Amino acid sequence: MILKPNIVWHHATVTRERRNQQNNHKSCVLWFTGLSGAGKSTLAHAVEEELHQLGCRTFVLDGDNVRHGLSSNLGFSEDDRHENIRRIGEASKLMMEAGIITMTAFISPFQADREAVRNLLPHGDFIEIWCKASLEVCESRDVKGLYAKARSGKIKNYTGINSPYEVPKDPELIINTDTLSLKQAVAAILDFLRGRGKILI
Repeated sequence: MILKPNIVWHHATVTRERRNQQNNHKSCVLWFTGLSGAGKSTLAHAVEEELHQLGCRTFVLDGDNVRHGLSSNLGFSEDDRHENIRRIGEASKLMMEAGIITMTAFISPFQADREAVRNLLPHGDFIEIWCKASLEVCESRDVKGLYAKARSGKIKNYTGINSPYEVPKDPELIINTDTLSLKQAVAAILDFLRGRGKILI
C-alpha cells in the first residue's frame, strides 16, 4: 500500500457490524472463478435470486458488465487483467463493508490475483467458489464463438486456449457445473453459507 500525505481514513459511525445486524445476515464476498462457459454468471445470479427471496441484501459484479464501466479503459493484456481483478477486489471490499453479500463472476485466471483479493478481506469473508467444468463442456456452451476464434488465432490471450487458467489451490467450494444441475449447485452454496453462519434462514 502506498501511503499518501494529507489523506486520512475516515471512520464512520455506521459500521459493517451494525449493517449486518440490521440486515440479519453477514456480508461477505462470493468469488466465482472458472473458465469462460463454466457457468459463473448463471450460478451467481441464481444464488442472488435465492438470497434476495430470503430477504438478503445482495449484488452481483459481472465480468462483462464491469468492463462497460469501471474497467472500460482496460484491454485484455496480462497487466490489464491483473488491474481489472484488483479493481473488482477493492469494489467488492467496499460493498461488503456496506453490508452486502457480494458475488463476483470473473474468470480471474491467476492464483496471485485471487489471493491478493483474499488478503484484502478479513479471514473467512472471501469465499472462493471454483466453477469446475471441462474445456470441452465450456466450448460446447460458447454461444459467442470466442473459443473458436481463439483457436483460429483471431483472439489472443484467451484463457484455456492460449493463456493459462490456474486452478484454485484450496477453494472454499468446488461446484462441478458440468454435472450438477443449477438447482443443486445453488443449494450447495446456500448450505455452505448457512454452515458458516453467513445467513440464518
